Amino acid sequence: MSLRIAEIFGPTIQGEGALIGEPTVFVRTGGCDYRCSWCDSLHAVESRYRDTWAAMSDEAVWAEVLRLSGGQPLTVSLSGGNPAIQDFGPVIARGRAAGYRFACETQGSVARPWFSDLDTLVLSPKPPSSGETVDWDAFAACVRAGSAARQTVMKIVVFDDTDYAWAKDAHARHPELPLYLQPGNPEVDPETPVDPQALADRLGWLVERTMADAWFTPRILPQLHVLIWGNKRGV
Repeated sequence: MSLRIAEIFGPTIQGEGALIGEPTVFVRTGGCDYRCSWCDSLHAVESRYRDTWAAMSDEAVWAEVLRLSGGQPLTVSLSGGNPAIQDFGPVIARGRAAGYRFACETQGSVARPWFSDLDTLVLSPKPPSSGETVDWDAFAACVRAGSAARQTVMKIVVFDDTDYAWAKDAHARHPELPLYLQPGNPEVDPETPVDPQALADRLGWLVERTMADAWFTPRILPQLHVLIWGNKRGV
């Protein structure tokens, strides 16, 4: 069996969510069942980039993680695209046997048995600004599949008031999941410089919005990697 891999890179820091700041090697998969309007990793999503994806065996993926990490156990993040459309069970088994930790970020559209072997399952349902519609039954199946993971969290990107109201509804559906909110970055072209002040303003808006509502449940975080490296591909 081979895995479609868009890129493997790191170590670098995780730029968002529950593991923000944590040293990480990223395994970015090729292929996705969503087409979000503000996707910042189209090179790992759209089939027109398929010729840039590598068909790699479990052994080859793991060998590259070992090479990049120098054999020092750290967190390996499975991202994409949507990593859940592929079988990463054997890679996770190899890594955990060697003392590595595994995280996966997925929109919650496809449940996998290997979710239960993760240290961190990040379920990131896409709000209205994405142009996608969440199948909440499929999302609930993902929550159940990850019930044995060390932690399962929900992360939502918020661009506007509509997304904000939607995030409240999403949390009401799954109040058992720790919730992380982050402001969206509307500029996804890797060749376009990021405006740090604009990002800071969007973060400030989201903080003020939640505090004004006395909604103290979510943790509000920036997209740290965007603030540091901008829209550079692969980060």
